[in-house]
Amino acid sequence: MYDKLVKEIQKKAYFAKHKKVLIAVSGGVDSMNLLHFLYTYRKNLGIEIAIAHVNHKQRLESDTEEAYLREWAKEHQIPIHVAYFSGTFSETAARDFRYKFFKELMSNYHYTALVTAHHADDQAETIFMRLLRGSRLRHLSAMQTVNAFGDGELIRPFLTYSKKELPNIFHFEDDSNRSLDFLRNRIRNRYFPMLEEENPKFKQALRYLGKESQQLFQAFQDLTKNIDTTNCSQFLAQTPAVQTILFQNYLENFPELQVSHRQFEEMLHLLRNKSNANYHVKSDYWLFKDYETFQVKKISPKTDGELAQKMLEYNSIVNYGQFQFQFVSKDKEGIAVYSLNPILLRKRQEGDRIDFGDFSKKLRRLFIDEKIPSQERANAIIGEQDGKIIFVQVADKTYLRKPSKHDIMEGKLYIEKNRNR
Repeated sequence: MYDKLVKEIQKKAYFAKHKKVLIAVSGGVDSMNLLHFLYTYRKNLGIEIAIAHVNHKQRLESDTEEAYLREWAKEHQIPIHVAYFSGTFSETAARDFRYKFFKELMSNYHYTALVTAHHADDQAETIFMRLLRGSRLRHLSAMQTVNAFGDGELIRPFLTYSKKELPNIFHFEDDSNRSLDFLRNRIRNRYFPMLEEENPKFKQALRYLGKESQQLFQAFQDLTKNIDTTNCSQFLAQTPAVQTILFQNYLENFPELQVSHRQFEEMLHLLRNKSNANYHVKSDYWLFKDYETFQVKKISPKTDGELAQKMLEYNSIVNYGQFQFQFVSKDKEGIAVYSLNPILLRKRQEGDRIDFGDFSKKLRRLFIDEKIPSQERANAIIGEQDGKIIFVQVADKTYLRKPSKHDIMEGKLYIEKNRNR
């Protein structure tokens, strides 16, 4: 297998732009094969290798495995980096810990590639696990042999080989791999054997599904590459099916934002039916839409010395800059507000303009005409609602957008200077 694999790697040039390579080694048969393979062929591939090992401290054998790898690295004059898992253990927590550790090593020691021992069986298990959890079709796609990762790439050279094809070299057996407490183990040891009684090539079928899903979405992306998704006129000109996939593609730009199927449908309904809207997705993420464009933005506090954007929702109080803003009912004292949608409090931006009814004026010109000092201009607070500036707070003055004759007052805005600031 090794001779065949090294020829494949050289042909596909996986390591052509890499010299310093980090190998994720647990001590199991998969990763020990990977370590021996890359050590044996390191000169053929033109790479320098190092070991990254995480001691999860979950088994009595963990320290023995770490000691063996340290001794192996010393004997073969290979650098080794070890981290110790901390926190509440789970499959997800352990995986997140490992990959954070790997990224830090790549950054600190200038490794340009991380190599893992994922094989074809892992591929099938991952696809099936996502299917069980209700993942979207796009997330049933197969793992790639080469992916961007950290400051470089993640390479999986064993991905087209099944576990039974790997040589049975010295390794440590992890008894927890047989425990049915973990979903992946139940898939591997219970579900797959049952399903393979119905279809002996079930794992292969899952891999084909993953590959076809990946090709399908790549084809869609190629065919729609000239569509500006966030341009409302272009987006809404597409069929509902195309809109759905375009919006899914757009949300892939926010990997930390995991939306439910219900939230996705609500956002899509808003894009199709609202001219202006601010929608709180979750945590610090918001969807903003006006007549021309839409965008998802993360609005979160910055460092204490900076002034971040903040959202003022109905029936709430927010401190921003030197002021306290209250968004209250129309029966209270304050400035008339003609929508109950959240108000975005932010700093001034290039091109900002406020509507005074018969005319509108750029804030730059407004500040000049009103002789607002330069320092006060820098501290100006903008209130934006439904994609429009509704007030400007600057130099202890408040400039208000003039409502249209069709606007109906829905609430009040009360602005008070903080006395302790």
